[in-house]
Amino acid sequence: MRRYLIFAALSPLLGGFLLLLTSTVMSGYWSRPPNAAEAAKLLTVFAKTLQYSYLFGVLPALMIGAVDDILWHVRRISPGFRMLIVGAIAFVAAEFVYGGRGPDSGALQFVLYGLVGLVPAMVCSWLAHEAIDEPPKAALGEASAEPAVKSE
Repeated sequence: MRRYLIFAALSPLLGGFLLLLTSTVMSGYWSRPPNAAEAAKLLTVFAKTLQYSYLFGVLPALMIGAVDDILWHVRRISPGFRMLIVGAIAFVAAEFVYGGRGPDSGALQFVLYGLVGLVPAMVCSWLAHEAIDEPPKAALGEASAEPAVKSE
């Protein structure tokens, strides 16, 4: 359950910010070096649209959290590989959903919109691993075992 809370709380926040940043880059807003006023406008828009990021981002975040949970039950998959799989699935999903936005197309648009899904998914998967996953049983047994005393 904590895994789903991590994904539901953080994924829309990170994804919404990255989507706003990607939209501004693709529109040409950052074509010259940004100044403090433009960065303040970006943060103001982010704060005003955060409620919509959660409204439309919670369900996809929970779906990616479910994929992470399913992969967690496959013991042969290491946490790092699980993060890569979850990130790749989120990359493809975000690119599929957002990639057709606007008149632009090309590698930059493909990568930027894919990162909108990849980064939050990998960060949440890593946080879920750090907060929830228990260490392997063999490591617990080795750490708690006392050395055998030789009797003469």
